[in-house]
Amino acid sequence: MSTLAALKLTSTKKPNQIPQVLQRRNKLAKRIWEQIELAKAEQTGGQFAVSRFRSYTDKETGLRKQVETQKRIKAWWFVGDNGKLALAIRYGSKVLELAKGKFAVEVGASTELVSTLQVIKSAVEAGELDAAIDFAANKLRSGFVK
Repeated sequence: MSTLAALKLTSTKKPNQIPQVLQRRNKLAKRIWEQIELAKAEQTGGQFAVSRFRSYTDKETGLRKQVETQKRIKAWWFVGDNGKLALAIRYGSKVLELAKGKFAVEVGASTELVSTLQVIKSAVEAGELDAAIDFAANKLRSGFVK
């Protein structure tokens, strides 16, 4: 017991769940990472796909099987009304309102797309878009109420 006496003991426990705000931030940060990788692949002329496993029941044997499939990732950037590249940040199917009445970021050229996405990702991780994420999540959730 004298060995443990040299350590500073505490009654702190590991939380069972992370707060909902952090879960939502992590979800959006993961989606932005996918968009960054998609933009990098588009600039180099390559392909980017995230693989995931899907479960299904085999009709002949009745056993559940898993198949690896490619997740379809849609680009968040588009050419706006003014002919310039624009980037809309999505949380699920909802577009986030970044500022009052502003739903997209104007990107000068496609070469600036990755750096713009990285700035947005750091803003999400810092918690600057928590209010917009919360609003979009509640809007999505209200669509599932019976």
